[in-house]
Amino acid sequence: MSNSVAGGSAISGAAPNAFHLSRADLLRAGIAVAIFLALIVGAYALHDTPGQGARASFSLLTGVALGIVFERGRFCFFCIFRDFIEFRNSGPLYAVLTALAVGGIGYAIVFGAFLPNAGSGRLPPDAHIGPVSWVLVVAGAAFGLGMALSGACISGHLYRLGEGYLRAPIALLGSLIGFAAGFYTWQTVYLAAISRAPVAWLPATFGYGGALVIHLLLLGLLAVLLLRFVPPLAAGEGGRLTLARLYEATFRKRWNPLVTGGLVGLIGVFAYFRVQPLGVTSQLSSLTRTVLENNGLLAGRLNGLDTFAGCAAVVVETITENGWLISGLVLGSLAVAVLAGRFELSTLTVRNSITALLGGILMGWGSMLALGCTVGTLLSGISAFAVSGWIFGFAVFAGVWLGIRLRLNA
Repeated sequence: MSNSVAGGSAISGAAPNAFHLSRADLLRAGIAVAIFLALIVGAYALHDTPGQGARASFSLLTGVALGIVFERGRFCFFCIFRDFIEFRNSGPLYAVLTALAVGGIGYAIVFGAFLPNAGSGRLPPDAHIGPVSWVLVVAGAAFGLGMALSGACISGHLYRLGEGYLRAPIALLGSLIGFAAGFYTWQTVYLAAISRAPVAWLPATFGYGGALVIHLLLLGLLAVLLLRFVPPLAAGEGGRLTLARLYEATFRKRWNPLVTGGLVGLIGVFAYFRVQPLGVTSQLSSLTRTVLENNGLLAGRLNGLDTFAGCAAVVVETITENGWLISGLVLGSLAVAVLAGRFELSTLTVRNSITALLGGILMGWGSMLALGCTVGTLLSGISAFAVSGWIFGFAVFAGVWLGIRLRLNA
């Protein structure tokens, strides 16, 4: 499907209706509605299954919401970082800053319910709070280089898979190989650094109030520093608000970064309160570990790995809550991409296939050692006031910057 339809050029000969939609638009809308209905029915069926049905159902719907927001807001960390590094456009970065601000406020409230006394010496359950060492820096830089090579972060590849981006499955395959490489590397780096690395959590020192103030001050400082790189705002179109214009703004135009970030932050808070923090690598890395162990290619226990929170891999035989979340993310993105006329199979070449695979390997290796990717360790980690999230985030940015300077993304 051509993206030109999304711009409105194909509706001039359409039959009149309240939204000024062509027959092609209506067909796409019908397909999107069918996908959404199937997802709702699937979530309802999951809810009634024995065991963790309610959690799986909620995770699927959370993934759908995340896929819609990621696709409509173009919430891909590589694209956001690249816009700033290459084009000096900081506008999209405000989506990340807003998501972290909303997430931090929400997490502070949830933490108060889970762990009222932040100074007890314990960490809140399942939160993405990891060890801080040189391994985290190396893993983040490798992940950033992988983003530049492959053209997106792992979450970006997942939602762009729903847009027909054919490099995405190759990059995701590469990430599975990278996870395997990470498992074989784990014992060495764990004994060399991770086992002795501190796990720094701001509320343990400053309390929830102090941690939240520091969190918001840092984000506010970054927001002020980035203001000079915000492009001039487009002049308002004015005129009367119609259904057609509302439809255009909702389903075809890119959402405002502040709206996108606010929604991502809210989804992250509700996901943590109800099931677990947002992350997109746990199921993928767990699948890799399971295959390796079932075929006798990996020791049954990896020292220390099973004791960490975050997106640490475990041996699984079923689809986990994280698996349902990423399934919903892909399908939610697919539905809204079809609706917006953005679904279009991209072109594959030998070169961009190889770079997608190599980039995926780097991202898989980096996220395995960092216990998560840009959604888990960065987004959920910083929202949880983890120092590891900030360090990983800056290392990823440095990796993307280096990759672009080396023209790895060309």
